[in-house]
Amino acid sequence: MGRNPQPSAGIIDSQSVAESAEGIVPAATSGYDGHKKVNGRKRHLLTDTLGLLIAVVITAANVQDRDVAAQLLLHARARSTRLACVFTDSAYHGSWIGWAEKNLGTIIEIVKRNDDLTRFIVVPRRWVIERTNAWTSRRRRCARGYERLTSQDVVMVHLAHILIMTRRLASLNQDATTL
Repeated sequence: MGRNPQPSAGIIDSQSVAESAEGIVPAATSGYDGHKKVNGRKRHLLTDTLGLLIAVVITAANVQDRDVAAQLLLHARARSTRLACVFTDSAYHGSWIGWAEKNLGTIIEIVKRNDDLTRFIVVPRRWVIERTNAWTSRRRRCARGYERLTSQDVVMVHLAHILIMTRRLASLNQDATTL
C-alpha cells in the first residue's frame, strides 16, 4: 500500500466470542463477559491503521481488557520496533499506559466516543479495529469458540488474517496489471 512495512501506529480492541454449544472449550480458558453477556473467550487484537493484524492474545471472556494490554504490546514489540502510538477505547484505561510509555516508548491515546447517542457517529481511529473484528468473524472457525487450546485459537485468527492479506494483495496485483 506504499507504506513502511513496520507500522508506527496501532489500534487495540477486544472481541468477546461465544463458545460452541458442544462444550469443547475447557472451563479453565473460558469465562463470562458480563458486559457483552457472552460465555466464552475474548480476542485482544492489535492492528495497524490499515486494519492488518500485528498481534493477538486470547483469554477467558471475564479477563479485563487493561490486564492484557501490556502482554499484547510485548507481542507486538517482538514483531515491530516502530510502534510509537496506540489508540484504544476507555476499557483500556489503567496503569499500563505509564508502563508502555516508560518501558516501550509507546504513547497510548484513549479515543473517547461521542456521548450523543441519538444517532450513529463514527469514532475516529476506532472504526478500523471494529472493521478488522468483523473481517475476523466472517471466517467460520473464528465466528465461535471451537478450539480447545488458546494457542489453536490464535492460529485460526492468524490464518483468517493471512487470507485477508493474500486477497488484498491479489486485488492490488490485478489492478497493477490492468494499468
